[in-house]
Amino acid sequence: MRTQINIAKKFPKHLFWDMDASRLSVKEDKALIIPRALFATTQATFERDIQRLEEIYSKKEIVSILKNTKERISNEVCILVTKRYNAKPFLRYSL
Repeated sequence: MRTQINIAKKFPKHLFWDMDASRLSVKEDKALIIPRALFATTQATFERDIQRLEEIYSKKEIVSILKNTKERISNEVCILVTKRYNAKPFLRYSL
């Protein structure tokens, strides 16, 4: 994991609308960065969005954070992630 990355330049500004993204630490703020990076993803944009994260974080970190986040991540995103990594399926919300 690279630690000298400016999140404000890596991800769209609207994902971090409520904070100064340039002050986020890749290591210390990964529980915030990972879900926010996938918050607005769709099937059409998932590949681009997940690749941005994979440049910074491991597959294991991405799945672990998404399973435990308090951020509002859709079940669709969870399914896309588990399919990509052949991981055990998980959902954020009961159906």
